[in-house]
Amino acid sequence: MRDLSGVFKAYDIRGIVGEQLDAEIVRDIGAAFARRVGEKGSVVIGHDMRASSPELAGAFADGVRQEGVNVIMIGLASTDMLYYASGSLDLPGAMFTASHNPAKYNGIKLCQAGAKPIGQDTGLVDIQREVEAGTPPLSDRTAGTLETRDLLSGYVAYLHKLVDLSGSRPLKVVVDAGNGMGGHTVPAVFEGLPIEVVPMYFELDGTFPNHEANPLDPKNLVDLQAKVREVGADAGVAFDGDADRCFVVDERGEPVSPSAITALVAVRELAKDPGGTIIHNLITSHAVPEIVAEHGGKPVRTRVGHSFIKAEMATSGAIFGGEHSAHYYFRDFWNADTGMLAAMHVLAALGEQDGTLSALTAGYSRYAASGEVNSTVEDQAGRMAAVKEAFASRDGVRTDEIDGLTVELPDGGWFNLRPSNTEPLLRLNVEAADDSAVAALRDEVLAIVRA
Repeated sequence: MRDLSGVFKAYDIRGIVGEQLDAEIVRDIGAAFARRVGEKGSVVIGHDMRASSPELAGAFADGVRQEGVNVIMIGLASTDMLYYASGSLDLPGAMFTASHNPAKYNGIKLCQAGAKPIGQDTGLVDIQREVEAGTPPLSDRTAGTLETRDLLSGYVAYLHKLVDLSGSRPLKVVVDAGNGMGGHTVPAVFEGLPIEVVPMYFELDGTFPNHEANPLDPKNLVDLQAKVREVGADAGVAFDGDADRCFVVDERGEPVSPSAITALVAVRELAKDPGGTIIHNLITSHAVPEIVAEHGGKPVRTRVGHSFIKAEMATSGAIFGGEHSAHYYFRDFWNADTGMLAAMHVLAALGEQDGTLSALTAGYSRYAASGEVNSTVEDQAGRMAAVKEAFASRDGVRTDEIDGLTVELPDGGWFNLRPSNTEPLLRLNVEAADDSAVAALRDEVLAIVRA
């Protein structure tokens, strides 16, 4: 019996090609997926630019078809383009990508019809068990058909319906695609708009020759920041490998926090749908719920992770959701995350007025933050308990354990301490009134964590 516990993650499937994932395993995953979602009659499949992606996507398609389910291959795609395909066609889908992971990795993001996520609690465990057990194919089925479609133009047209950039003042924007799928989608999305795109690393190359396609790591923004300053751009945008996340830098080359982007987009969405619900995870800045409430919206706090955000989006009817990791979710995009749509909102907001991006976003950035600080800790539960004990007895302190430990202090400062799901790490995020207050609170917590 196979053991695939190393590749089936909480939200997707991911592993080293040739060691943990190969065509045979992926074909069986495709068959198990088809048995689960086959009532729709077809499955849509897309893939990124990694060298292994076409073969693995083809193997998955073979597994789907052997169960009598038809396949629509859309070829090269960003992950949000696959969500567009799943949503617009109302079909289950599979996206082959390992996002920002190094070249030796690949993976699969699965969704039900309408881009509804499939994770551990929504079918991924069942698929894993079937593949591990070697469940035989349904031998009485006629093989499904194989169709190829190009949905890029449909994806572009749909985004343009949601955010109209045609009336923007002319903008110069540097875009770092990191040799990932942004290099495929950005030229199509911005063609014909008053946006001069200065391209960086648009060549599709799954070996990532210039830098990792992970803009969450500051070292991968350095080239973008330098280019923005060099060409005098109005803004810079960086996408991760599968282009479902976007990161923004202003005209000075300074990063704009994902919390500020969340607040900015939330205000724009609330202008279209007054009183709407906005989802934010518990690590986003406290400025987000404050600004949402000030604009008549209803802020709802949730755990970290796209499965929790999407579930809350569906149950609450939220119009928008944002995470500190630069995932942005839109009701009008089937509750799925799309970095491209978030980037278009930022550029539309910038292009509607004459000021700079730094001036525009200053009003959405109210507090100082530490960013994520990781500590290697074997006894995660013990160290978290020690931190809770140290703070909970103080006057005016509030704590909760919705996701890790969150501690809110009476002066407005707060922190969240969460264990990693995959490594012996504790992840600390701190926010306070200014940098000195952040440093003091951070150091106090770390002294306990690392004792």
